[in-house]
Amino acid sequence: MMENQYQCEREPQKLYKIGIFAQMNKVTIKTLRHYDEIGILKPYYIDENNGYRYYISDQLPILHQILALKEIGFSLEEIKQVIAGSSEEKLLQKKKSQLMLEMAEITKKIASIESYLTSDELQNEYHVVIKSIPEVIIASMRVHLNGYPELFDKMPKMGMEMEQQGCECAIPEYCFTIYYDGEYRESDIDAQICEAVTELKEDTETLKFSVLPEVEMAACVLHKGPYETLPKAYSAIIHFIEESGYEIVGYQRETYIDGIWNKETPDEWLTEIQFPVRKIK
Repeated sequence: MMENQYQCEREPQKLYKIGIFAQMNKVTIKTLRHYDEIGILKPYYIDENNGYRYYISDQLPILHQILALKEIGFSLEEIKQVIAGSSEEKLLQKKKSQLMLEMAEITKKIASIESYLTSDELQNEYHVVIKSIPEVIIASMRVHLNGYPELFDKMPKMGMEMEQQGCECAIPEYCFTIYYDGEYRESDIDAQICEAVTELKEDTETLKFSVLPEVEMAACVLHKGPYETLPKAYSAIIHFIEESGYEIVGYQRETYIDGIWNKETPDEWLTEIQFPVRKIK
């Protein structure tokens, strides 16, 4: 019996022009050229005479891998690492962790939207934001107020004492009051009037200097108008905190951006309420 009776030669690889290869895989020619330029999928053969690019069927799994990874959010640089031999499993685990963090952030935004959607017409005047408050050096005076109007008596006196101590106000200016009653009160108010300064000075009998640490997370809302209408802003921010899964972890601050010193009418006064918060686990 003759040996190698059924022996046959292997057929050469079929070459596909770039246009056909693109059409086969539902991608654009521009995309394949870009993949070539960045080195994640180079043509199998380039005709030196006319520069035509050709691909073979063995490259289909590579292209499908690229498209699949791109679909689930991999960057081209990450895909290039996989093609070069990096562990696909490790990169997938890393991508999964990134997506979980993004999903948590989206969930938080959805909760904020739900809070606005369920709030009444009054609370829709206010838009609460979560932000950090940086560390600050302050000059401060602890006071007991019978009502908000007394702030206008206390603040100028504090300013005069700061001037005597040679204080220089920080830029941007940050003038605020910390309230220790744990709630909004119109009378019998325990407060600390604070002004951000550039350096610590020697304490006096009434003027104290200290460093307030950074507040990593604070719920903040702007109120435009006289102080008598601040309860509306307090109602909005408390509603937001409760509905968005936060809890209050410190004393609230009122920072005075515009007021009697630079605006003609109380309707133009601008105050920001700041509540230190943390996410309830």
